[in-house]
Amino acid sequence: MATEASTSAAGAGRGSWVEGMSADNIKGLVLALSSSFFIGASFIVKKKGLKKAGASGVRAGVGGYSYLYEPLWWAGMITMIVGEVANFAAYAFAPAILVTPLGALSIIISAVLADIMLKEKLHIFGILGCVLCVVGSTTIVLHAPQERAIESVAEVWDLATEPAFLSYAAIVLAATFVLIYYFIPQYGQTHIMVYIGVCSLVGSLSVMSVKALGIALKLTFSGMNQLIYPQTWLFTIVVVACIVTQMNYLNKALDTFNTAVVSPIYYTMFTSLTILASVIMFKDWDRQNPTQIVTEMCGFVTILSGTFLLHKTKDMADGLPPTLPVRIPKHTDEDDYATEGIPLRSAADGIPLRSPRAAESFRSTSL
Repeated sequence: MATEASTSAAGAGRGSWVEGMSADNIKGLVLALSSSFFIGASFIVKKKGLKKAGASGVRAGVGGYSYLYEPLWWAGMITMIVGEVANFAAYAFAPAILVTPLGALSIIISAVLADIMLKEKLHIFGILGCVLCVVGSTTIVLHAPQERAIESVAEVWDLATEPAFLSYAAIVLAATFVLIYYFIPQYGQTHIMVYIGVCSLVGSLSVMSVKALGIALKLTFSGMNQLIYPQTWLFTIVVVACIVTQMNYLNKALDTFNTAVVSPIYYTMFTSLTILASVIMFKDWDRQNPTQIVTEMCGFVTILSGTFLLHKTKDMADGLPPTLPVRIPKHTDEDDYATEGIPLRSAADGIPLRSPRAAESFRSTSL
């Protein structure tokens, strides 16, 4: 009889994965939605602050920190912090596969506000991209796994120190150091993937640490003190280090490239790596059947399609030429004309797209 009861309980548990979301998942969903609103708005406010600071000081994209004296940038930073706090809380209640893809909604908010405040026009196909993001997010929400039951932060530490996740973390750290010390000095101003690569790689580790810390705080508030464990404080240190690194290189990306380009590419890389890290560490897919996993991936691909459609059609409303390629040569060409990398944002910000040779010809004619 006991065996039958256990079997029935297990069957009911399996059924609950399909029949509806748990109370924790709903809390995580609400927090994630509010987080997307604040974070999407923060991109625009920070961008305006960076542009204003760059007009009177050294731009962040070339190593300046004049934006620290700009109140508008701080307003954007506070807005982002509010969004990140909500996001932090969401990870304590729901799995990363549910919370992270909902960041697509921040792209929609960012695109709409960029159209209104930064005059970065949103084309009709960009609106279609927004719709695709919403459809994909809804698909993932409806098929997301329930949160894993964890009793202590020590259990999270055991998951983080398994060989599979340690290998992933080692690869991420190695790739990050290579990007920072080799690629950024040479290609940071012309290749958007360099800055965003650092943000995304480090971000995947920060989300895992944020989730671990969120679980520890949730258990502490429920009466099971987790602050006595050294693992809680170690996760805290990792969170702080990762967030500081992310913010630094995200500022550089926003100041150097068009917001409409930074947002979708950053979202795509960050979300993909975070889902991968969560699957490795928390084994989210072990609690789902193949149909649910495939449906989630279809929802994610739908979101990716929407974000790239937003990117590709961003400037069409203004009749501007397609965005310049990400890979732009920095070295001299065969005629010894020094070529400068032109950031991806030039066309959208109204700066004439002129090659160094054309610029030299223009100066000669003027003289």
